[in-house]
This record gives sequence, structure tokens and C-alpha cells, in this order.
Amino acid sequence: MARSNDEVAALLQEYADLLAITGGDAFRVRAYERAARAVRGHQGEVSALDAGALRRIPNVGSSIADKITEYLRTGQVPAVEEARSRIPAGVRELTRVPGLGPKRALILHEELGVTSVDELGRAVHEGRLRDLKGFGGRTEENLLHGIALVQQAGDRLRLGAATDLAEKLVAALSAVPGCERCAFAGSLRRMRESIGDLDILAAAEHPEPVMEAFTRLPQTGEILVHGRKKTSVRTTGGVQVDLRVLPPDSWGAGLQYFTGSRAHNIRLREIAGRRGLRLSEYGLHDAETGERVVSLREEEVYDRLGLPWIPPPLREDRGEIQAALRGELPEPVTLSDIRGDLHTHTDLTDGLAPLEAMVAAAADRGYSYYAVTDHAPDLTMQRMTDEKILAQRERVRELDGKHRSMRLLHGTELNIGPEGEVDWPAGFLAGFDLCVASVHSHFRQSREALTRRLVRACENPHVHIIGHPTTRKLGRRPGIDADFDAVFAACARTGTALEVNGHPDRLDLGDEDIRRARRHGVKFAIDSDSHAVTDLAHMRFGVGTAQRAGLTKDDVINTWPPARLRRFLRKH
Repeated sequence: MARSNDEVAALLQEYADLLAITGGDAFRVRAYERAARAVRGHQGEVSALDAGALRRIPNVGSSIADKITEYLRTGQVPAVEEARSRIPAGVRELTRVPGLGPKRALILHEELGVTSVDELGRAVHEGRLRDLKGFGGRTEENLLHGIALVQQAGDRLRLGAATDLAEKLVAALSAVPGCERCAFAGSLRRMRESIGDLDILAAAEHPEPVMEAFTRLPQTGEILVHGRKKTSVRTTGGVQVDLRVLPPDSWGAGLQYFTGSRAHNIRLREIAGRRGLRLSEYGLHDAETGERVVSLREEEVYDRLGLPWIPPPLREDRGEIQAALRGELPEPVTLSDIRGDLHTHTDLTDGLAPLEAMVAAAADRGYSYYAVTDHAPDLTMQRMTDEKILAQRERVRELDGKHRSMRLLHGTELNIGPEGEVDWPAGFLAGFDLCVASVHSHFRQSREALTRRLVRACENPHVHIIGHPTTRKLGRRPGIDADFDAVFAACARTGTALEVNGHPDRLDLGDEDIRRARRHGVKFAIDSDSHAVTDLAHMRFGVGTAQRAGLTKDDVINTWPPARLRRFLRKH
């Protein structure tokens, strides 16, 4: 059975974690971590590659290529199975807690018998960690915060993984004879940052063949409910997916009904009731006669209720219906509005693809401009130097305009230091077309220090964009504790844009923070933060997050024509 790149990458990352837990050689651990990233970011399907072709993937050596080949052929790797057998399952679960590394997780298991995240929480509250070397009072506070993150995330899928799974299911069901339409709905269509269950809708005159095909898909692990109108399964990865098959002439009403949040739909039903109508997944009906008024298209449903069509990411009952009734609904930015990507990386630092490949892939997306922003030297693990960045600049200038007239911007991602300082002196920074500045360390400074740090970065005349402003990683690291209203005000005052980072592990800023920042008058950059060619597609998740906040084209600097963007960059 063909295995996806993500599945192989997950296996390699798991093996790296297992090696780290057992005290394996740090070089081997890093080698498997790098290989996992390389496989996940590889453009082609690794299941179609032999061992020789696998070895041509960066960071995949002979031993790792052999393990991948064996896994693709047999579904398992003896070395991984052996490592799994040596590690109690509870220890591996503990490593999900942010701030708890493999070695300390093993200590907790051996010394206290802790075998789950819940047991760890009880041990902390009972004060049982205080007698262990290396576990102080501050450690307890951090662990409790990490435990809360894990429990909050639960079994929810992040947006990227949920989209990937849903699109595979929709493609498979769309190919079933008799299936006229198929799409995902629910919180995924609303572009929520994490998803519990997946909702799939299909339209067919005869639902049975579609339902039967659904239960036989390779992704289906367990059938929970099997009916004529609704079938629910649990995938082999543990995700519940609900499939509903509607009559084709009810498609629009069904798509509306199963997309909007519960609160949004309640408001629509209230409006329908005041108009003598009844709204359901089968259509908008006259409340007295039962006669169907409209049902085929979503736009018709909203129009009959006296509303414009409301984009799915806005359907959360956060004022969108009232704005629509007043004629003030914003026209959210769309993926087709994006003219370029302003935060990307190459293999000069921690990216996986060379400059030429990233530029060519960006041109294939039809961009008008594209910025290369590799890490600066204060992030020492990337080993950046003046000579390396200047050589890259020369190559960027050579490539400029050679791909469908796409203009190239040579930039960098600076590190915002503990006092708000950034890499390189002002004279050197002046040579860049674009500077993104981000916090990469010292996350636990005081609220006052973190706020001052970010404000100082905004005030730097060479900083154009604050990258992933809260630094959060969903389910793994909380955002920093800063006074972001003060930061937003500083951005508005200095003309510094805030990033909406589209990487599905970040989605930073999130939609609520974007709304707050917009009220301050801030402009935004929606970026992919790409580290591989395949990452360029993360732009869609950044756009979805921006849509949830109601951002328009005018709010987003990388929807602007090149001349307007250049004026924005020059004013610093």
C-alpha cells in the first residue's frame, strides 16, 4: 500500500524521539529529524521512489533510505519496532507536553511511575516533583501550562492535516458513479485552526453506492454508523468523519446548514421565522404550506433571507449577520488576491530547497513578486555569515525578472533579541529590500520586557514586518505574554506590518488577535513561512485565517501592486 510523505516523515520523527528517550547519539537523533523534515517537504511521492532515488533527497542517507524502503514494502521497520518495545507507552505520551524532554519524561516514569499526562498533572499538584533533581517550582508552573495545552488540543487535527485528509476523501467519493457533487463542510470549511470531526457532504439521487464506497475507503478503520442519509466512520488515524448524502436539488441548503456554526445558523433560522419561512438542510420552505422556496444554491438561501452571501470563514455569529443586514459586510481577501509571498527560506539556512527551486515554484503560482528571507546570524544554529547573505543577494539579482517577470526581493528574517535589538548594524540592513523580524528565543521574559522588546523592533526603521508575532505553536507552545495592544499601537504608529503566518502549526496571528490589531489601524502580510517548495501552499491557510478576521485586500500589503508595495518598503 502506498504511504504518504507525511506518514513516512512521522515514522522517522518517531524514531528520532525514541532514540532521544533512550539516550541515543545526539547526531543520529538530529539526522532522523532532518530526514523527517526533508521527506515531508519533498515534492514527489516517496512511495514511488527506490532506495537510490530516496538517497537523492537531502538529508536522507543510505541507512535511512533503506528503512523507508522497508517500511513502504512491509509496513514496519524492525529497528523502530525494537525501539518502541523498549519505551513504555506512557513515556512517549509525556513527551507531548511542551517543555518536557524525553530524558526528563523517562525520569518521571522511573522515579514516580507516571504513565500519562493526567498522572503528571496529579503528581505536580501533589508536590511529588519537588524532590527530583532538576524539577523546581518554576518547572511545576511550566509543566502545568504545558499539560493544559495538551488537554486543550485533545485529539483535534490541525488545519493542514484536516484539509489534507478531507481533500483525499472528497476526491475519492467524487469518483463514485452517481455522486454529482462532494465537498467538505463544518468547521474545516470555516477554516478553524483545529478540527474535531470532519463533515463531508455529497449529492446523489441514490445515496447507497456513495455510502458503501465510503465504508470501503483505505482511510476507513471503523464504521460507527451506517445509514442511508448519514454514515460515520473512524479513520485509521482515529479521526471521526461524518458523511451525509443529500438530494442534488438540496445541495445549496445542505452546504449552508452544515457549514455555519450553531450560533450562526440559529440566527438565520430566526430571520427565516420572521419571514414566515423554515430553514433546514433540505431547503428554505414556506412555514405554512411547506412549499420549498429555494435550496439549490447557498447564495439563493442567503438572498431569500435578505442577506448577501456570507463567506464560510465568517459564519461564527461574531457580528457578520448584523453587518450584512446593514450592508457593511467586508469583502474578505481571497487567495487569488495574493500577489506575492514575503517570508520564505532556502537551504542556505533551515530550508530544504535551493533558491532556484523556490523561485521557480513561486513563479508557477503566478506571483508578481517574491521575497527570500533566510535567517540572520544571531540564530546561530543556521550559521549565517555576511559573505553568505551577500552571495545570495547577488544570485537573487541575477534571477530577478527571469521567471515570468516576477520581481525578486532580497530579504532576511531577523531575530528580535532580549532587548529588542536585531542582527546586523543599520548600514548593513539598509542593503536589504525587506526585513522580517521575529522572536525566536527568551520566551519567558516578563510581560513588560516582552512588550518593550517587540515595540523596539517595530521602531527599528529597517524592520518592515513582525513575523509570527505571538511565537505560538499550536498544541506545543503558547504565545508569549506581552501587551499586544501596545504592540499593535506601535505597529500602527511606525507603519510596521504584522504577519499572518500561514504555516498550519502557527497560524500566527490568530483571527481574534488580527481583529484587535486591525482596530488599531495595522496593516498585515499574509505569508507561508515556507521551508520547502510544498510549503508555499500554506498561503491558503494564512488567507483563511485572515478571512475569519474580516481582512480585506487593502489591509494586506502583499495584495498590493508592486509599485504600492515598494512605496511601503521605502518609507522606512
